[in-house]
This record gives sequence, C-alpha cells and structure tokens, in this order.
Amino acid sequence: MGAFDFKFPPLDQIAHPHVDFRFDTKAANTLWVSMNSGPEAGRHFSLPLLHDLRAVGQALQAGASHWDGGGLEAVNYAVMLSAHPEYFSLGGDLRLFRSCITSGDRDGLRNYSRLCLEVMHAWGARANPELTTVSLVQGRALGGGFEAALAADYLIAEEQSSFGFPEIMFGLFPCTGAMSLLLRRVPVCQAQRMMTSGKVYSAPELHQMGLVDEVCAQGDGVAAVERYIARHVRQRAARLSVRRAMERMSPLDLAELLQVVDDWVDLALALTPSELRVMDMLIHMQYGTEAPCRQAAAPLLQLAAD
Repeated sequence: MGAFDFKFPPLDQIAHPHVDFRFDTKAANTLWVSMNSGPEAGRHFSLPLLHDLRAVGQALQAGASHWDGGGLEAVNYAVMLSAHPEYFSLGGDLRLFRSCITSGDRDGLRNYSRLCLEVMHAWGARANPELTTVSLVQGRALGGGFEAALAADYLIAEEQSSFGFPEIMFGLFPCTGAMSLLLRRVPVCQAQRMMTSGKVYSAPELHQMGLVDEVCAQGDGVAAVERYIARHVRQRAARLSVRRAMERMSPLDLAELLQVVDDWVDLALALTPSELRVMDMLIHMQYGTEAPCRQAAAPLLQLAAD
C-alpha cells in the first residue's frame, strides 16, 4: 500500500456524534464533513465539536483516509462545511473564555486554544500527500471560523457569506494560526490590517484579495465544490505536486503557533471590565436565539462593516 497504509478503523466505524459524514464515490471519493453541534450547530466551536474535528482531521492526515462501503476506498477529497444554514462558524466558545477569565483559569484557556490549534493544524497540514481539503462557507465565518476555513487547500464561499476577525473589539487577537494562514495568500501588512481592524469582509471582497478561491451564488455551494473537484481530478497529480512545493515554501511552524497561543492566554487574562462587556455582546450572538443575538451584536457588526 505504501507510506499511508490503512492503520485505523474506517472513519464510518468511529463514533463522531458532532459531525455528519457523507462519502461520495462518484465524485472522486469525496468525504463531506458537516459540523453539527446540537442546538448551536455550526455557530461556534464547542469542545465536543473540536474533539471530533481534530480526530477526523488527524485520521485523514495519518492515512486512515478510507471508507468502508463494501470495500475500502481512499478519501481523495475532504470537504468541511456547517450544518447551520446561516453560519459556517462564529469561532471560539466565548462563554467558555469568559468563564476561564473570570476564574483566572489559565490552563483552561490554554488547553482550549491548543485544541483549536490542533484542529486547524490537522486540517491544514499536508502529511497525507494524496488528500485535498476544501472549505465550503455558506454564511458567517468569524474568528476561529475564518481561520478554519483558511486552513483548507481551497476555499469556496457563497456570495452572501461574510468573514472577519472581531477579537480586536474586545482587546484580543486571533490565535489559531491566522497570521500564518493569511501570509500564504496576502502580504504581511495586509494580514496585520485584517487582524487588527475588526472589519467584516464580504466573500467577493476576499475573492478579489485572493483569500477566497471561488465565490458562487447562494445555494450553489455544494455544486460549486463538485465542479471544483471535477476540474481538479483531471490534473490531480500536477496540482498535488504544486501544493507540495507551496508547503515546502510556506510550512506551518508549530512552535510559532504555540507561542501565539501562550501570548493570547496572557492577554486574555488581562482584559478589562469594559473589554469583557464587549465580549458579552458577542456571546449573545453565539448562544442567543436568532433575533435577540442579531439585535445584541448589530452595533458591533455595523462598526466592523464601516
């Protein structure tokens, strides 16, 4: 079998209750991984959802990229999307952050942030040279959600989607690889502005900047992914070689990423009461019902859009 011999049970034989799987052999062996975290499905990265995403990503990268459907099939393409109709992900669990900050729980903050980093690294690493990852964004992708989308080899967004790093509004910064991921696509000065402005960007804006690879009409996202895979598979060997060259030129430095997490934890524990009040407004967006959370977060989102 080679360097990536099958070593683990097929992915459909492992319990991952917070993600839904669909394996399509007709579309060049594509595994669709849909984030589903109960009532908050796709709205933010809960701890159970993060554990499932890390396990699936690491299994794919380690060579367990097979599906048992009457016979073992290699997964050539893995697509991450959300089960929520309006959100890809609103990022880290701000309620958990708030609790850890209030109690001074440094280990809790660090462990959660490192888990987020491990998820990004599992989906953004290139350990399996035969696997291509795709992010499909069909709504809001903020903070860690934006980082997760950027980790894939190819990012497709429906035209109504929006992206941003709102952390600066409450005195923090994105800590799960944002700078490293942005620098693969844009100059460092532009990456810095995006991380510190709090601006919310539309999918067409990011496509023009080179951060989103493809924009499609609302509701056309799944078909757009299928069209991309059909194009990719025709020159798959050459495209994978180009990706390996890019990875050699711009590898993800895990030591640097871990240092950023430690810096973030120090800053989080020093947030002021006024900064925490701003965080509370965004917590409503992650946990509230649709209408109240939109009303609570509207002033911040409008400020970010201006």
